[in-house]
Amino acid sequence: MLKYGVPIIDFFIPRFCPSCREKLPPRTFICRYCLRQIKTADKERILSEYIRKFSGSGVIKDFTSRFVFEKDKGLQHIIHSLKYEKKFLLGVYLGTLLGETVARNFERYKIDFIVPVPLHHLKKVEREFNQSYYIAKGLSRVTGIKINNSLVRRKRYTASQTTMNISEREDNIRGAFVPGKRLSGENLLIVDDVITTGSTVKECGRILMKAGAGSIYAASIAIAD
Repeated sequence: MLKYGVPIIDFFIPRFCPSCREKLPPRTFICRYCLRQIKTADKERILSEYIRKFSGSGVIKDFTSRFVFEKDKGLQHIIHSLKYEKKFLLGVYLGTLLGETVARNFERYKIDFIVPVPLHHLKKVEREFNQSYYIAKGLSRVTGIKINNSLVRRKRYTASQTTMNISEREDNIRGAFVPGKRLSGENLLIVDDVITTGSTVKECGRILMKAGAGSIYAASIAIAD
């Protein structure tokens, strides 16, 4: 660290906004302008998305997101930078933003562990890290709730779901997860970067419920159509 708490890496390697590519001040991950341009997911949007994607599943008891994912806009560039440019500290920062949104829910949720959606080991080798884990780290810092990576694992390598419809996504992800250990009624929060159809989160939650979890909740940086 340099004087006044500025990380030494910021002195030698300046940071740039992952959306507009403008140079950033030290200890900053997204410029203020781009952050203001990202659409916030309000209560009405969250409720409508829950009804549409989760209410009939019997798996996800409640969910929230901080932002709305809009194609070809700033948040898409930010998420891409996180996932494919190894900007893991950006993931932690996004997790803290998410934590500010969901912290108020935890008293009634009574969450025991935060569970990042796991990557298959081959995809983790390819990317070198799991972006959902670093989002969970930021969330954990804000809420004080521990992360548990051992409760569910991904046993099958699945194709990218970017161009798939709802039924294709459900078929693609079915059977992809297995429980990591037996649970005893713990309440869990599954964390992912973007929730689109909810198929991945629901399948992950279904496996955790079969393993003995109590209530399953979900949170993501963004919700997408």
